[in-house]
Amino acid sequence: MTNAAASDLARLRALVRTFVDERDWDQFHTPKNLACALSVEAAELLEHFQWLQHGRIEELGADKLVQVRHEMADVLVYLVRLADKLEVDLFAAVQEKMVLNREKYPAEQVRGDARKYHEYKK
Repeated sequence: MTNAAASDLARLRALVRTFVDERDWDQFHTPKNLACALSVEAAELLEHFQWLQHGRIEELGADKLVQVRHEMADVLVYLVRLADKLEVDLFAAVQEKMVLNREKYPAEQVRGDARKYHEYKK
């Protein structure tokens, strides 16, 4: 990720903060409530793929893709808001996690294989 990506996340955080402040909703945005809302929105996203054979873009169609895009936005809004409330720098968190993931999933060992890290022979 680049500094532009970090800047985009900061802009998203500010956009969401403004929306919340205009409605006096901060009082409801505890980390627990935001985590619950995030889970609900992720489930709503998943619902669009539930009965598709493969879950590929071609199976969605234009109208469904718009709905999926909106659910993805809802998930991101709640994630950004939760990170804001917990004072988590999402850009830094992703960078940290990618270091850990590179250790768990060395490219030369896992390329083309989707198993969990504990299933690979060391």
